[in-house]
Amino acid sequence: MAEYLASIFGTEKDKVNCSFYFKIGACRHGDRCSRLHNKPTFSQTIVLLNLYRNPQNTAQTADGSHCHVSDVEVQEHYDNFFEEVFTELQEKYGEIEEMNVCDNLGDHLVGNVYVKFRREEDAERAVVELNNRWFNGQAVHAELSPVTDFRESCCRQYEMGECTRGGFCNFMHLRPISRDLRRQLYGRGPRRRSPPRSHTGHRPRERNRRRSPDHRHGRF
Repeated sequence: MAEYLASIFGTEKDKVNCSFYFKIGACRHGDRCSRLHNKPTFSQTIVLLNLYRNPQNTAQTADGSHCHVSDVEVQEHYDNFFEEVFTELQEKYGEIEEMNVCDNLGDHLVGNVYVKFRREEDAERAVVELNNRWFNGQAVHAELSPVTDFRESCCRQYEMGECTRGGFCNFMHLRPISRDLRRQLYGRGPRRRSPPRSHTGHRPRERNRRRSPDHRHGRF
């Protein structure tokens, strides 16, 4: 019996534990879910809840009407956000194996940033310290996440361009970064480290991205 229960733990056959929370670290039912959300006491992965704000969903003019933001501007804004969060967290807390950002629209997934550190102790320290920080005018809400294999968390139909649920899908729709940024963050030698800061306190940029004043992001 024990072996059977262990084999179905976190699957759809498990009537006690929430399979969605186990796979994606979030559940649309939240605290009202009829199944248990077993929050990990240790993990390599942390989630920063609702941290990323897609300007296509939030941009407004002075009179409150929706402001059009091009796909190019959105990608530029997203790359800036991703690079800043990645480099800040790696410099302060330790080596990052993987970072992913949800582009879903559901409240439980929208803007979630998942960061998988190489060491569990780095993830634990990041959670403790980040919960006392602010980013882009909002308080940071960080917690350990049960997600370790993002292949199990992602919507395969979305990756093939075939998801019919759109932004309200309950599996992760991970927003990709540009090829150049991926090469810069993940493709250097044995370890990814940001360039040293100059005497002015700013990090030299390899790419000169144009910034829009309406889409500024913040620092931890």
